[in-house]
Amino acid sequence: MWLFCLFDLPTNTKKQRKRASDFRKKLLEDGFDMMQYSVYKRHCGSLEACEVHTKRIKKWLPREGTVSILKFTDKQFGEIETFIGVIPKKQEKVPQQLEFF
Repeated sequence: MWLFCLFDLPTNTKKQRKRASDFRKKLLEDGFDMMQYSVYKRHCGSLEACEVHTKRIKKWLPREGTVSILKFTDKQFGEIETFIGVIPKKQEKVPQQLEFF
């Protein structure tokens, strides 16, 4: 599973910029990678792991702005097409899921 966090946070005042920066830092510390400036993604081994990270994001929500959380299967993630200019960007390799018994 892939977990995406998309957000639009106000940055008009110094306090708002600090809140937005702190939110980004927490996402990075939790294993998210920046896909675009306000779009972060993270691979999760299961739906349960997605729920754990979703709960964390909900605890960090800034009091202003909009935050959306999306969940994608590996298959859906593999269907994403990214274009920069006119040349398509190569897809990232999907990490193999580890299982512990």
